[in-house]
Formats: sequence, structure tokens, C-alpha cells
Amino acid sequence: MTTPRSLVLTDIRSRVDAVRDEIVTVRRDIHANPELGWHEERTTRVLRDRLIAAGLSPQVLPTGTGLICDVGSGDTCVALRADIDALPVAEAVDAPYRSRNAGVMHACGHDVHAAALLGAGLVLAGMAADGILDRRVRLIFQPAEEVMPGGALGVIAAGGLEGVHRIYALHCDPRLDTGQVGLRVGALTAAADRVLVRVLGPGGHTSRPHLTADLVHALATLVSQLPAALSRRLDPRAAATLVWGRVTAGAAANAIPARGEAEGTIRCLDLTVWKEAAELIPELAAQLVAPYGVDIDTEVTHGVPPVMNDTLAIDVIRHAVDQTLGPAAVASTDQSLGGEDFAWYLEHVPGAMARLGVRTPGIERVPDLHTPEFTPDESAIAIGTTLLTTTALLD
Repeated sequence: MTTPRSLVLTDIRSRVDAVRDEIVTVRRDIHANPELGWHEERTTRVLRDRLIAAGLSPQVLPTGTGLICDVGSGDTCVALRADIDALPVAEAVDAPYRSRNAGVMHACGHDVHAAALLGAGLVLAGMAADGILDRRVRLIFQPAEEVMPGGALGVIAAGGLEGVHRIYALHCDPRLDTGQVGLRVGALTAAADRVLVRVLGPGGHTSRPHLTADLVHALATLVSQLPAALSRRLDPRAAATLVWGRVTAGAAANAIPARGEAEGTIRCLDLTVWKEAAELIPELAAQLVAPYGVDIDTEVTHGVPPVMNDTLAIDVIRHAVDQTLGPAAVASTDQSLGGEDFAWYLEHVPGAMARLGVRTPGIERVPDLHTPEFTPDESAIAIGTTLLTTTALLD
């Protein structure tokens, strides 16, 4: 942490002010043209072209979307990561830059993340051009965070962490006012897996359930009882929670279907229990439907482990917040049951994710992440740029 305080407070602040309007414009452009995971071609092109214009040499990932771009030089490197994919959510916000892609929306703030990181890249590129950047910073614009097990694995496979000694990221938090930054040492998020159960039977008439397998009743039993059974077989301190998001079976009121499905997620706070649950769910599911004479096929797709924030990395971010926003801007934040593939990076190098406040001060309630009404305060973008830049310089 050798960067002079005057450089952090004065030079960085003025450089961020110079790109403030541009990064808001880029955020609105990305927001208006959202793309789902592994399909972020336009988003990648917009970011790549602007980085090239700044004199940098971004490299598109082998998957065809997402970028890695180094700024400055040095034997070791600190990485800054932003995710760039959107969600299959229909936007309900009436803004000039609302989504033009039906049923797709940046409902998790990845457009804010990308714009803030772009701003940091532009600021750092300017410092490098002026000969005052004394380190190497890697910008990672990552695709497919919302797709289990996450695009972070592709970045790692492409060598995105080679030479990196620490990695940092921000995530929008509508529970915190703009200007606040949530910090937590240790577990920040939860492990998350996808659960898919297929129930199969011969089908039949609802007037003669005894002559066939009552598949719908079996499926209903599984959906209602598996979460409870799981809670009695796993350590309750891990807060393992199985929640169904889709249940489908049949098309007629008087016909017992031959196939039904239930799909959901299992989330927990503990790595050991995360692994136990993946083995236990198929066993319990089979036991629950066995009395009904149906066949069952259960798939548990490992998603992500918990994000485990490194103590030293959190200290670096805290120092950056102190110097740019002031000590009062630091807020505590709880561990959530949400999944975040930033955790995969932390399996290889230490680092931390901070929560970036995006709630306009004075507003009591802001729609949550992953909802059609989610609307972050755009003044948080420049704050994110300032924080990412300063964190990279203080590491």
C-alpha cells in the first residue's frame, strides 16, 4: 500500500469525473441491449471497442464472449472482475433506456458492474499513458455468471488468473444506500446447486389410479416432503434450503400423466454440507416416491461454492473506502443464500467481493435483485469505478 494519499484522493477523483458521463451512457446502452449468459456478443464488442480506443489490448475469451485486458506492467498482477450477462426477466421499468430485448433484462446490476469496471480501465489506462501506474491490473469482464456452474470457470481455464495474486469484485446491493459499501470477512454468499427430478410412470385414467402409478400424487409428495426430509438429515447450522421453482406434469384433468418434473435449487452456508446434500437428495427422493410405483431420475448439478472473502483483501477494500468515501461509508453485510460464481476465483487466489450500495438515499424501499422493477441509482457507477481503481492501487 504505497500509493500516496494525495494521488488516490485528487488524481483518481478528477480522472473518474472525466469519464463519469461516458460510463453512465455505456451502462444505459448495455442495459437497453441485454444478453443472456454465453450470448453477450454485443456487450463484449461495446466494451472491447472502448478499451481499444483507450490504447489497450483486450482479448476476447475462447468462448466468444467476455474479455480479459491487462493495464500497466509488472511481475505480479491484481485482478478486477465484473460480470456482463443479463437474466430472463421481463423489465417493468419505464425508462428511455429500458430493455429492447423482450423477456431479457439486467435485473441483477451486471450492467452497473461492467460500466464501473470499464471506468476503472479507462482511468488506469490514462495513468499508464502518463507514466504513473506502477503495477499491472487485469480487467476481467466475465460472461455467464447467471448460468450454473458459472462463466468464471471458463475464465480460469483460459488462463485468466495466471500471474494474479489477488482478485476483487463489487456487487450491487439495493439494501444499501448509494455511497455505502458492505464488507464482510469470510463467507459472503452460499453454495448453490440446481436440482432436477424426473418422475416416470405408465400413465392412466384418473378413475383407476389403483391400476397404474399415480404420478402426480407421487410428485406432490416429493415436492412437499423432500425439503423437510433433507432438513432432518443435514446439520441445521448450515441453513440448507431446498426451494422449487418449477413443477410440471400432465395436460388433462382426467388423465394421469406418464411424466412429471420438479426443478429448484439447494442452497447452504457450509462447504461440507454442500457436498453431503448432493449425495443425499437422490437417495431421499427415491425413498419418498417408492410407495407409489413410479420410476425416478434425480440430477444435482453443482453450481458454486460460497464466496469466502480474504481478511487482507477486505482490509485493502476498507482502506480504499476510507480514502475515497470516508470511514462512515463502510457498512456491515450479512451472508446471503444467493450463489455467486466469483467463488471459483477464490478457490485459486485470495480476494474479496464488496457490496455496492445502489439505493437512492431517502427511498424506503427499492425493488430487490432479479425483479422486473430493479432500478439502481446510477450515481453508484462512478463510486464503483473510484473504489475499484483505488483498491487496485492500494493492493
